[in-house]
Amino acid sequence: MASQDISRLERVALRQEVEDFLYEEAAMLDQWRLDEWATLFTEDCRYIVPTTDLPDGDPNKDLVFIDDDIVRLKARVVRLNSRHAHREYPWSRTRRFITNVRITGASDDEIHVAASALVYRFRSGQGDPYVGHYQYTLRRVSGDLKIQYRRATLDMEALTWHGAVSIIY
Repeated sequence: MASQDISRLERVALRQEVEDFLYEEAAMLDQWRLDEWATLFTEDCRYIVPTTDLPDGDPNKDLVFIDDDIVRLKARVVRLNSRHAHREYPWSRTRRFITNVRITGASDDEIHVAASALVYRFRSGQGDPYVGHYQYTLRRVSGDLKIQYRRATLDMEALTWHGAVSIIY
């Protein structure tokens, strides 16, 4: 096989590995396996959800819905697993659809990924769609993929019927 064939095969294998990782992350969130989900992140991680009116917002200078490091992310998981998360107790049912997964860049250290997402949230007899896209920076830690950066951008112009983002989007 020529070296370009090998690199193409390696790219296909990497994309499949990344897709499997994102699908497993989605399953963890849908099944409220939040403690397990938190272990997918590196210690220097960042999880960002910008506001709907400023989807390109920079959390260093703009207001965002979520800007978590590992400490805040773990605290969010503890709160969502408790009765203190009033909007999510009892837990909403969710179903995530992850699609259009693309590797936008890769080096020895990092894999940059973009994906589209649709999350349906069911609560109190109502089903609400959250539509948007994800940007990830993944790293290998002891051979396993881990999330160093996760940006979840909602495509809706406003959260008129949602009121807030109380689930992990």
